[in-house]
Amino acid sequence: MEIGIDSFAAVLPDPFTGKMPLPADRLANLIEEVEVADQVGLDVFGIGEHHRAEFLDSAPAIILAAVAARTKAIRLTSAVTVLSAADPVRVFQEFATLDLISQGRAELVVGRGSFGEAYPLFGFALADYDALFAEKLDLLLAIRENPHVRWSGRFRPSLTGQGIYPRPHQERLPIWLGVGGTPQSFARAGTLGLPLMVAIIGGDYERFRPLVDLYREAGRRAGHPPQALRVGVHAIGFVAETTAQAKDAFFPGWAHMFTTIGRERGWSPVTRGQFEAMCGPAGAFLIGDPQTVADKMLRASQTLGGVSRLTFQMSSASLEHEAMKRSIALLGSEVAPIVRRAVPGEGQAHG
Repeated sequence: MEIGIDSFAAVLPDPFTGKMPLPADRLANLIEEVEVADQVGLDVFGIGEHHRAEFLDSAPAIILAAVAARTKAIRLTSAVTVLSAADPVRVFQEFATLDLISQGRAELVVGRGSFGEAYPLFGFALADYDALFAEKLDLLLAIRENPHVRWSGRFRPSLTGQGIYPRPHQERLPIWLGVGGTPQSFARAGTLGLPLMVAIIGGDYERFRPLVDLYREAGRRAGHPPQALRVGVHAIGFVAETTAQAKDAFFPGWAHMFTTIGRERGWSPVTRGQFEAMCGPAGAFLIGDPQTVADKMLRASQTLGGVSRLTFQMSSASLEHEAMKRSIALLGSEVAPIVRRAVPGEGQAHG
């Protein structure tokens, strides 16, 4: 199983002083966190894409390029690229360039995004949410296969064979499909034979098993080999020396972020009781001491019929920088060895 981290470059108040960090300092800390992840042998680091004041990741390829120059082995991916509101030509060029800078470590996770701000910002209608994504994914996959594409669609000017450069260092730039909870998205990924990245940020893992089975069955029916149908999970997680320390470090930032988002969506403020339940044996959060987190990762993989990649969304933690670095170090040095011994050799091929 590949193990990694996803960050949204969140800017959250200090849990003790309430003071907001300077954006430049937050990005400097983030780059240092990726360096730690690389040094302790984690497999992948992803940067999200949002267009909101509380996040600094509106241009993930630029952050990843800065990281590429300061790391050696860790794979670098988006988490996710909001493809519906982007130009697939430009997305491909940016990540092909990142792949050259990193000498073959770039990947893409593409999706429709969990927020709607990108659509009006770039001149698209939110009502075209899915049609935009389907068309742009078709174009992105075509560009991956051929630098000279002849293509036409509803939402972008036609291509008549123009060259799309540069080409990546890897023979085939890995592209994962990021999904939430709609059956159509799981089936689409399977039909296309794309590796699947499932965002599980609440509830439990069992409710996603039928959807993962749908993905695998759609892929089988489309004639794709089982090894191409890789399943990844993006989950909320944090590691500390003790479970109590992990919970106390993570809860303030999580509560701030999800209460703020919930206010926009008409949700009730989150509570410590809800958080504790999600950290418990049946909840989706991977928060605790190293053994607790490793055991829960293995149960999640078993529940879903085998997971090739699991990435921790840590950026809603308290953002105390030293605690973040310590959590990353524990994930790489103590959690990952337990998990890898239990599932040796799984998930080493790239999408």
